[in-house]
Amino acid sequence: MGDPRRQRRKYVTPRYPWRKDVLDTELKLLGEYGLRNKRELWRHHTMLSKYRKNARTVLAKPSEERAKLEKELLTKFHRFGIVSEAATIDDILDLSIEDLLERRLQTIVFRNGLAKSLQQARQLITHGHIFVNGRKVTAPSYLVLRGEESSITYTPTSPLANPEHAIRKAIVTLPTKAEPTSEKMEEEVAV
Repeated sequence: MGDPRRQRRKYVTPRYPWRKDVLDTELKLLGEYGLRNKRELWRHHTMLSKYRKNARTVLAKPSEERAKLEKELLTKFHRFGIVSEAATIDDILDLSIEDLLERRLQTIVFRNGLAKSLQQARQLITHGHIFVNGRKVTAPSYLVLRGEESSITYTPTSPLANPEHAIRKAIVTLPTKAEPTSEKMEEEVAV
């Protein structure tokens, strides 16, 4: 854990930070998932690379040891809701950053309709208005387990627990993003 006075970075920065395609994808992810800054994104990238590294080391083990470690790793990722129950180790190697960002508490609060925007979801979490599985969680980057998804509610002592609160009345469910049609894709390719 280390000395609290000597905090260490929990992320690795991109190798080529000034490439336009890297900057564009990072900016798109920041807006799409309501992240505060790129350090949050880099931290999730680092977590994902560690998960992939663990999966590769499991693949390199002898067959008896590999079966046990593979089962443990897959049950861990299934509990987090990142992979399905019938997943293989290759599914862990195929994970993308979006799979990890979808499991954040901030994203799930917004998707469940407890907030009208990702920014409001972040604010509600940091101000202590969200309960997860009977306890208050104030970290927007908390990775929600599969079993905890249904237990996300407003804190009982919060003013938002009252259904007549002005913010709760203002929250409307937003339509899901429509998949782009093949015509739009053909137009983008042509341009």
